[in-house]
Amino acid sequence: MTTMRLDIVSAEKEIFSGNIEAVIVPGEMGELGIYPGHAQLLTTIRPGNIRAILSDQSEEIFFINGGLLEVQPSITTVLANTVIRARDIDEKAALEAKARAEQKLAKGVTEFDFAAATAELAAAIAQIRAIQQLRKRSK
Repeated sequence: MTTMRLDIVSAEKEIFSGNIEAVIVPGEMGELGIYPGHAQLLTTIRPGNIRAILSDQSEEIFFINGGLLEVQPSITTVLANTVIRARDIDEKAALEAKARAEQKLAKGVTEFDFAAATAELAAAIAQIRAIQQLRKRSK
C-alpha cells in the first residue's frame, strides 16, 4: 500500500516522524481521515486523539490539545499546542484534572471561567480516551 510521511511537532519538540498509511485527526467539524493522495488542506484541530496507522497496521495514538493540520501531496504535518504519546499520559493526573474542571463548572462560574473550565474538561477527557484506546489496542 502507498504511504505518506507524517510529522507531529509541538513548540517543544518533534514527537513523531515517519511513513504511515493513514492518520485520523480531530478536526474542528469532526474527525478527518487523511490518506496518501489526499487533497491539500490547512485547518485547525481541536483537543483529542490522533491515530496514525503504520504500515504494519499497528496504531500510534497521541493526545493533542489543539493546533493546526497541514496536508501536502506527500507529507502531513500536525503543529500541536501540546502533544503527548498515549502511553506517556499520566492517567491519575488526567482523572484529577477532569474532576477539577467538573467542580469548577458545577460551582457556577463567569463566562470566561466557564470557557476555560470547559476547555480543561475537554482536554482531560481526550487524554482519558487516549489511554482507553491504547488499552483496547493492547488487548
